[in-house]
Amino acid sequence: MHIKQASPALKLVAALLLSAALSSCGKSQTGGMPAAGPVSVGIITLQAQGTVLSRELPARISAFTVAEIRPQVGGIIQKRLFTEGSEVKAGQVLYQINPDTYQAAYQTAQASQAKAEATLTSAELKARRYAQLAEIKAISSQDNDDAHAALLQARADLATAKASVETARINLAYTRITAPVSGRIGKSSVTAGALVTANQTTALATVQQLATAYVDMTQSSTELLHLRRDFAKGALQSQPGKAKVKLILEDGSEYAKEGELQFSDITVDASTGMVTLRAAFDNPNGELLPGMFVRARLEQGVRQHALLLPQQAVSRNQKGEAVVMVVGQDNKVSARTIKTSQTVGNKWLVDSGLQGGEHIVVEGLMKVQDGTVVKAEPLAANASAAK
Repeated sequence: MHIKQASPALKLVAALLLSAALSSCGKSQTGGMPAAGPVSVGIITLQAQGTVLSRELPARISAFTVAEIRPQVGGIIQKRLFTEGSEVKAGQVLYQINPDTYQAAYQTAQASQAKAEATLTSAELKARRYAQLAEIKAISSQDNDDAHAALLQARADLATAKASVETARINLAYTRITAPVSGRIGKSSVTAGALVTANQTTALATVQQLATAYVDMTQSSTELLHLRRDFAKGALQSQPGKAKVKLILEDGSEYAKEGELQFSDITVDASTGMVTLRAAFDNPNGELLPGMFVRARLEQGVRQHALLLPQQAVSRNQKGEAVVMVVGQDNKVSARTIKTSQTVGNKWLVDSGLQGGEHIVVEGLMKVQDGTVVKAEPLAANASAAK
């Protein structure tokens, strides 16, 4: 086989390329890229302090007073004397039932009373005369006794007649159906001409007092037991006075006025396992309407030495556990699993895993992992991080 030798020009080019390659390797080995420095992260320092804990619960509005209007006598409705949805005063006439039969009964009772009064007058005169005659033996003792008995019966008949007059007067008054309380009246279930009966099941209308509104909240019996245990062991402390309640309305806005917890029910609903709590709110403008769904934020107590952590500082591992990055004294980051129970504003309440004074990475989490050396820079909001 015949092999051609490379020309002198090709040999020169190859020598130059080899020299450039060796020079490049030399620079790479001796110089290279500068070593990576500490990663800058923003941190906060945990500060333990007393914190008021609250719980957001589902709730519904109910009226302070509810009065269902029902007739106490039967008859035909002649008039409806109110405007549906308006404010009514206690004692205001709402309906007029035809009073004719009750007026006649009242007049009959009055006549019976007059008759009884006349009978009593006659019996008194007769008894007085018979008593005088009995003293002189002009009549028998039996006749005198009969006259005295007739007097007693006449007095009893008059008392009965007076009671009948009062009953007839009351029934006549019941034909004017009045509002038992002041408040806002709803729609009427009957119109003029309708026949109603005494104490019927269906209410004619309903009057509700809305100047004060009740808020009925529901809380699970399990949460209630945990609360009581926390109070018993001192983990939570009660505040003086009644617990405060705030409302979140259906549109997400917060109701301007603050309410107070009135009571907690003494029984648990067997079907739901929930306990009902009731708070009272001033409602001068009628903004809170019965049946409205709201969220109630109920103050449950004060936790001393509570640790609050910004939510952005907490991530989750594959097990779903809460994890934070803690900066140690050697400026190295270590991942730590913690336990949180609830939110307070935009922060997590830490139950375990952290202590006051520790430095937690809040900004730059994506740049660090367990063991990363960092340059910790306190955030401007550090002073309020535990609020």
